[in-house]
This record gives sequence, C-alpha cells and structure tokens, in this order.
Amino acid sequence: MRTPLPESAASALNPHIITLGTAGGPRWWTRGKPQQRCGISTAVVVGDGFYLVDCGHGVGRRLNEAGLDMGDLRGVFITHLHSDHTVDLGSLALFGLYEMLDRQDRPVKIMGPGNRGILPEVSPRAVRQPQPLNPENPTPGTRDMFRTLMNAHATDLNDRILDSLRPNPLDLFDVEDIELPGGLGYHPNDRPTPEMDPFVIYRDERVTVSAILVEHPPVAPAFGFRFETAEGSVTFSGDTAETANMVRLAQGTDLLLHEAIDFGFVESMYADKADEASRASRDHHYKSHTSVEGAARIATAAGARQLALHHLVPGTADRSVWERGEALFTGPFHVPDDLQVIPFGTPHHTAPSPAGVDLPAASEPRQDVMIP
Repeated sequence: MRTPLPESAASALNPHIITLGTAGGPRWWTRGKPQQRCGISTAVVVGDGFYLVDCGHGVGRRLNEAGLDMGDLRGVFITHLHSDHTVDLGSLALFGLYEMLDRQDRPVKIMGPGNRGILPEVSPRAVRQPQPLNPENPTPGTRDMFRTLMNAHATDLNDRILDSLRPNPLDLFDVEDIELPGGLGYHPNDRPTPEMDPFVIYRDERVTVSAILVEHPPVAPAFGFRFETAEGSVTFSGDTAETANMVRLAQGTDLLLHEAIDFGFVESMYADKADEASRASRDHHYKSHTSVEGAARIATAAGARQLALHHLVPGTADRSVWERGEALFTGPFHVPDDLQVIPFGTPHHTAPSPAGVDLPAASEPRQDVMIP
C-alpha cells in the first residue's frame, strides 16, 4: 500500500537512490590506487530529505560528494550488524553532529537488529574451541552498539560538549532495535529465516519502511528493507542467500537492489587451501550470499521493475562479471558505480504480475546518471 500523500506533494518527491558505496565485505579492496568502490551504503532521497541504508566505510565522504546535508537526514536503517555495514556509523554521528546543531528536538531515528541473544554455533571445521570476544555482552544489538561507540569517544565528545557547547550525539540520534513480530518461530541458530510477511518498522509523511528476515547465517537477525513512497518503491536485500522472503518483500517493487557475489572469486581464494579457517570462510560464502544468476531469479519472481546489483564481492571484479545478469533479467538492469543516481518514481502505476520461477524455501538457500 502506498504511503498516503496529497497529489501536490507527490509531484515534488522525485524519489531516487544514490549509491554511496557499492562494495561488500570487511575489506579495502583497492591496493595501490584510488578507491573505486566504498563500503556498502545507499541514500534513499525523497523530496528534500534522505534516508540511509547501512553505513559502510566511507559513507561520510560519499555523502559530501553526493551533495547531501546531514541536516536533511531523516533515518538510518541497518540491515544487519556485520562490520562492513556498520563500521562508519560512529563517524557518521561524530562528524555529522556539526551539520545537525538544530536537530536536538528532532533526533534522527536509527533502526537495526536487536541483541541476538545467543552466540552462533561453532563451525564444524574448528579443531579447537574459539573464545568469543566480550563474553559479558557478546551479541549487542544496534542500540547497545551505538551507545558503546559514543562512550568510546567520551573524551572527545565531553571536550566539545563542555568547552564548545556542542550537542551530545545521544540527543541527536534516537536508536531503536527492530522488534520482530510474535509467533514466527524464529530462532537465530535453528530457524533464522522463517516464512513470513513483511512488517512495518517506520513511517513518516514521506515513506513507509517495511522489513523481512533474510538468510545470512550465522548473523541473525538479518533484514531486507522496502521503502514505499507515493510515487514508487525501492527494496534492499541486505546480505542474503536466495530466499523466498525476498520475493515477498520485493513483490512488484519499482527497484530492487540485491547483493551479488562472484563464486568464481571465492573458489580462486580458497580452493587450494586446506586450513580450517579458509574452508570455513568458503562455507560461509556459499550459504550466506547470492550469485548474479540468483539475484536475477529473485527479481524475476518478484516482478521487480528494475534490478541493480550492489554489495559487490569482490569490489574489484571486472564489470563483465556482473553484467552477465543483463541477459537474465528482462527489465532495466544496473551495475552502479559509487555516486550513481537511479530513479524509482513511477506515479500511478500498477505493479506487474510476478513470473513463475521456482525458488528455494526459506532457510534453504541455493548454493549457487553519475554525480559530477
């Protein structure tokens, strides 16, 4: 259902996304030359405001390069708590507060996964029992993580709060853990992706944001997000293997941004390595990510109008690795660079009927305009 807006407001929304960062993985991919793809982060621009999905490395620099002002930020949505999606959340708050001096009465909502509540199971390839970090609170959620980040910078922040009379970031950001609906049968280890319907987590006068659980073991919960406006919708897969839940979330969406990994790269990295860490890493990629072919299957089954691949792993792959998806999806297909604009506004349209494509059941993933 579209967010209800007056016709006069709808014409001015011009909804579009800006790909602030398009690389996935906790790595700096480019060595010895300028960075081509920053860490995963996307701006959803609706009218004169914008929303962020994930905060990978370089997000603040890319926001400035895109001409976006932190004073216009309306919300931050974290798909899951892997570091390549959260590493610059702290810097966003620490540096961004200087553009938000008038926002103390209008704090920015940050929403992301809550405390997992239980550690993931140890890889069956382990030959010794790993010891978890921070055993007193080994699986903090978004709210705890953000407060811990700000507390770690208390020396800096208190200097500025007391001496320069700057605002406390905890007054500028309202952090909320996403609460799952009851009755799903969800369990972070045993059933992280039960079949479910999308549920609304945020609504304002411009957007309605819905979430669904996706398949990215061992991290849980992991979410996909959908933004609905009066003029169109955009859906984010987050990190996930192929899952029927993404088809439900992306049904008829105007633009689907889906992660993609090159499994040929995975094989080149790990095929000749026999140590347990390398083999466990290879296992992770196959059970937790999606190929180009898989992303096209999801988009086709959902009847998405456009498909864009992002969270690209590796971030240095030749474009031909990703562009083979163009032959697999009948609508407009994008392999965006950083700082690329993709509109998703199509006023008064009717969503297409999804094509019949066989997909795995939930929790059974397959292995398989530039800004100057």
